[in-house]
Order: sequence, then C-alpha cells, then structure tokens
Amino acid sequence: MREIRIIGDPVLRTTADPVTDFDRDLRRLIDEMFQAMYAVNGVGLAGPQIGVSRRLFVYDISGRKGHVINPRLTVDDAEEILDEEACLSVPDRRTGRPMYAPVARASGVTVEGVDRLRRPVRIKARGSLARCFQHESEHLDGKLYVDRLPKNEARKIMLRA
Repeated sequence: MREIRIIGDPVLRTTADPVTDFDRDLRRLIDEMFQAMYAVNGVGLAGPQIGVSRRLFVYDISGRKGHVINPRLTVDDAEEILDEEACLSVPDRRTGRPMYAPVARASGVTVEGVDRLRRPVRIKARGSLARCFQHESEHLDGKLYVDRLPKNEARKIMLRA
C-alpha cells in the first residue's frame, strides 16, 4: 500500500505535473490512492500525498465518490465559509491523527478535468465537497491547508507536526 507523505517531504511543496499517460498504470494508481485514503479514514487524497507528482486526486465525501485528472478549479461563489479542516499529510507526531483548524474556503466551486478514460468531468460543488476540491487542488500546486492559517495558528500546528 502507498504511504501518505508527511509535511517536510519536498513532493508536498512541488507543483505537480499534468497527467499525460492514460494507461493501466494510471488506473492502478487511482485504485491505490483510494486504498491509501480509506486506510487512514480520509475523504480526499492528491497524487503528491503519496509521492506521485501528478495532477490528480480522489475523493469520497458527502455521498460523492470519484477522481479528477488534470483538474481546473473555478470559484462560483466567493463567499467564504470558515470550517474545521485537517490534512492527512499534517498529522500530530504524537498521535498520528490529522490536526484540525478553522480554514476559510469559497462556498461554491466547479472542478473540471477528465477521468481515467479521458471522459470529461465537470462537477459543481458546495459545502464539504467544495472544501475537499479546493483542499486537494491546492495540494497539486504545492500548498497545504496550514498555508491559509494565521501565522500564530500555523505555528501551533507546525510545532505538533
């Protein structure tokens, strides 16, 4: 099983490359991403989080499950919602559990890309699904949720990570 990369791993701070090969290896990678995500009770997982610097993520949240390859995210409703958020790649080093903090995210987004068969994917999302899409999309740009926190809040999390 693929191991979740932890903050400090350079792959998490690198902009991921577009997926260009739609082959058996990609299908296997997506299956492995779901396995890794479920093994740690996650709801979303981006390629860099398992050490694969490719632009794709998987998700299973709010009754919606899928994957998006080469996603492009647009904000439909910029009103920000403040809610608790955590990341599988930023666990508490003592407990191994993700650490939650309030993060502001746009309330509505659309993600577009393709699936493993190169079929177009277009999903309008609100609530927790919109939050998940924004979180995972930022991983593909080398960003973590702690980057959105006020400095003092980020420092508290980083001292425990």
